[in-house]
Formats: sequence, C-alpha cells, structure tokens
Amino acid sequence: MNHVINRRELDPISSRAAFNSPTVSEIPGGTQDAAPTGGAPRSDIGTIALHWGVAIAMVVSLATGLRIAADAPDAVISKALSPILPQGEIWTWHFLSSLGLFVGCTAYVLYMVRARLGQRVAPARLAALAMDAPARMRWNAINVLLHWAMYGIVAGLTATGVALYLGYGGWVVTVHSALAYVTLANIVLHVAGHFMYGGLGQLLRLFRATALPVATRLRQPLVVGLLAGVATGFVALVADFSTRDILHVPRVGEAPKLDGVLDDAVWTNARPVRVRTEQGANSGGSGESLVELRAVNDGRKIHFAVRWQDPTRSLARLPLVKRADGWRLLGTKADIADVTDWYEDKFAILFSHSDEHGNGGTTHMGPNPLPGLPKPLHARGYHYTTDDSVADVWQWKASRGGMLGYVDDMYFGPPNPPTDPMKAGKARYQAGYDSDPGKAFYVYNYKPEPPGGYRGPVGLLMLPKDLAATRRAMGRVPEDPDRDSTDEGSRWWMTADEMVPYSAEADAAIPVGTVIPGVLIQGEYSGDRAQIRGAAKWKDGWWTLEMSRDLETGSRMDMQFVKGPPIYAYVSAFDHNQTRHTRHMRPVVVRLD
Repeated sequence: MNHVINRRELDPISSRAAFNSPTVSEIPGGTQDAAPTGGAPRSDIGTIALHWGVAIAMVVSLATGLRIAADAPDAVISKALSPILPQGEIWTWHFLSSLGLFVGCTAYVLYMVRARLGQRVAPARLAALAMDAPARMRWNAINVLLHWAMYGIVAGLTATGVALYLGYGGWVVTVHSALAYVTLANIVLHVAGHFMYGGLGQLLRLFRATALPVATRLRQPLVVGLLAGVATGFVALVADFSTRDILHVPRVGEAPKLDGVLDDAVWTNARPVRVRTEQGANSGGSGESLVELRAVNDGRKIHFAVRWQDPTRSLARLPLVKRADGWRLLGTKADIADVTDWYEDKFAILFSHSDEHGNGGTTHMGPNPLPGLPKPLHARGYHYTTDDSVADVWQWKASRGGMLGYVDDMYFGPPNPPTDPMKAGKARYQAGYDSDPGKAFYVYNYKPEPPGGYRGPVGLLMLPKDLAATRRAMGRVPEDPDRDSTDEGSRWWMTADEMVPYSAEADAAIPVGTVIPGVLIQGEYSGDRAQIRGAAKWKDGWWTLEMSRDLETGSRMDMQFVKGPPIYAYVSAFDHNQTRHTRHMRPVVVRLD
C-alpha cells in the first residue's frame, strides 16, 4: 500500500493543493477559476470568515467558562488562569458565545459540503500515519485528525452544556470541564500542527484570501451554510423560550396554614413546578438539589410552598467550642464569608422582571468585578444590578429566624457606597446585596474580626444562663456536619431569657470541650424586612417551607405580584454553606391566573 500514496490527496485542511494546483480535479465537480499557481499559501474567503467566527466564539466561550469553573473550591487550572479571565456578568457572554460556536460549526459543515471541499479533511488522509510517509504528509494527517477531534469535542461540549443548562450537575460538570481543557490542548496542537506542516506561511493562509471557482460560487456555499447555522440557532432559542417552566398562581378562597406540612387542600390542587439546581457545595457530594415550587393567592396575600432536597438537617451555624485557650469558632473561612462546614441550611428565591442569564443579570463573577470598589473577600464576585433596577430576594435562614416564623426580606440592587471599614478591607462589602429597611432579631455570639481573623480564640458575648438546658435544646452535636444531621426539634440559638453576658467567673465553670450556639435571638423583626412569614420542617432528606407575603407592599425593594410586566423566579438551596448555593440558569415564569 505504501507505493500508492497520493501526496496531493494528503495535503492539509485548506491546503495549497486545494487552490494552487493547475488541475481541475482538486475541487470535485468544480472548474478552475484563476487559481494562483504559486506564491504564498491562501485559503478561500468562506473558510477564512467561518474559521475566525468560530475561533472568536470558541475563545469567548472558553474564557467565560473557565471563569465559571474557577469559582469551584477545588479548581486548579482555571483558578491559576483567573488573573487573565474576564469578570462581571459573564453568564450571558458564555451562553451567547457557546450558541455562536454551535452555529458556526454547523455553518462550516454545510459550507464544506456545499463547496465540495470534503477532500480537505477526508479520512483517507489519516492513512499516512500508518505508513512510511514523508514528515509533511504525516503532519497533514495529524491536522486532519485534530480537525475531526474538534468536531467531537464541540459535540460533547454542546451536549453537556445543554444538560447543565437544564439543571443536571454531578458528573456532567466534570465531563464539561474536562472537554474545555481538551479544547485548549487541541487549539495549541492545531496551531503547532499547521506550523510544522508549512511554517509561518501556512498559518498566514487565513489572512490571505482567494476565490472559489465560478461553478462552486454559484452554489452559494457560504450563504447556505450561514443560513443553516442561523436557522439551527433560532430553533434552539425558540425551543428554550417555549419550554420554560410556568408557575401558575391560582386564586383560592382560603389561605393555607403555615406549618411546614403541605396537607392543605390548596396545595393538593396547586400545580407544582420542579427545578433542577446544581453546582452547590455539599448536597451529599453531588452539589445538586431538586426544588419543587407551588404558589397560590387569596386576593390579599401570595403563598409559596417549596420542597427541596437536602440530605441533612443543619442548624449549627458557626457554633463555639471551648478550648484550653478560650472559645473558638467551629467552622472555617468565616472571615471571608465562605463557610461550607459548620453552617445552617438556607433557601433563597429571587423575583425579577428580567430573564437575563445569571439570575436576571444580577450575578457578576470574579475577584474584582467592580474596579474602584472593595473586592469581594472570597474573590468569587458580587450580586448587583446595572440598570438601577431591584430584584426581590426572599432568604430563609434555618437558625436566624427561619424556624421561628420569619423569612428575611432582602434585595439585589445597584452597588451601595462602601463604608470606611469596607474600603480598608476590615469589613465585608456586599455590593448590591442588602436587607430591606428594618431590623432582624438575630445577632452573632462573637465579636467580628476582619479577613484573616477567627483563627484563634474569639471574643465571646454571651454564655448560657443554664448550660444543661442549652445542651438539651441543642441536642446531639454532629460529629461531621457533612454527613450528620442536628436532632429533630433541636435549636442552635439562644434567646434573651436563656443567656447572660460573658464573664470570666461564669466561663470558669464551663468545661473544656463544651459547644454552645453562635446565634443569639433578641428583640423583634421590624419594618419592611419583617414582611415575609414562613414555617419549615425537615424530613427524610427534604425541607418543606411555606411562605406568605402581601401581594402588594408598595416598597421599591419588593416584587409587586400584580398583573403587569412578566415576573421571573430563580431558586437556590444552601446545604449548610454560606454562599455556595445551588443554581439554575433557566428562569421560572410566575403567572398570576
């Protein structure tokens, strides 16, 4: 077989032979039309246009995807690349560039078929790898192999990307990330392969255009390819918008009882919406949580019923343990607001008139998404809006009022001006994330410390008035918060009548190894912040939460549940972590019937 190698057939993708040979057979079915017979290698205009379109989309998709990947606590390569990755509202750029990549690849395949340029990447060229062929032919074959590999990689990225968009996490995240790194390797090898084939001149082909033969141009390969690619993208967008989940909010005659048990008739008849959320911390190691939503209104109030998967009942938010040298926090990274071990369970639902990617356009990622303002302590990014709008955020916090009937009323708005301690890096700046006007009734049982703090003994504020009673209320202390639940009915906070101010004398009577709550409940919820009432219960790996609020509050920080602009909801489950909640990209449409 070695003696029948045809060198012209083994030339590389968009090679000189395709256009520089005086023969007509180089483009099957075509005719020779003023093709150059020498000089620098060139490529046809269609290939150049599609190549650079695909290249730009791929670079943007990779850069934004790596920024998302760098947010993972165990990220290595993407985190190392973080200084050169884009920041801000990168979710929209990631989805649009990924769609553009798919559209461009589809257009290029159709272009190649229509222009009858399939010989460029004919599998027969791979035969040179098994032969005693000249080095140039072997590099040609390698380039063809890399070309087909890229199609396979893009197909894999598209499939796993769609799965992630629909809310599937776990191993899908791993495969999608791995394919992104394989894409980076393929790009490097692709450039190196063409350089090894024909040096710098071969790389510069994509800046030197030539025309296809007249007969081929009459087939309009570029127009047909682009139309097919755009049509494919349009169909994908239509499929996305037409299949969004709709949470219907029917009018009912009687309000449900808030008790964390969905045995009211109104809930039985309410149509549920199920949302897959993923890429959160913990959640049994998968990072996933299935969320089930129901809603009704009684003409005065709107009521939500939420169920979500959570393998452990976690109420121990940064408790304190007595050591020989004093009281220390149980929990790590409290100084940078990134606790993922000793923390309470939480749940958040965001309401917005925007259906932009990244929670209605409020998620801005990176270590410095707001140049000129304080950087996020955890280097993960901020929540804020850029158009002066406000997104309503309801946040249920298990140990900070959640089990006592309250859901914290909060919002994402334009970035707030930082205080002097925030500017100095001694306090946490939260950009546009803030509480509604009013007060909450929880505080923390330790003095705040700046970044780098909480590594040693902390300043304790309160001690139990009756240590034995506090221990009974807390129940068993979990050995491992990732695998162990707090006891049913237990509580990990102290109320005003259960505590006394810290004193060395009272502390001396408490044995080393004692664990006490890190949350204090005192005073009352008040103002707009106290508008949402709720009740929750955990059972068999699921939290059930009921919430109620007036349909209209008149507050700029609140969503008004009335007929008007579309309302979109985004949900997040926090499995004993502070900020690493689960997420989903497709909004849920809230529709008052």
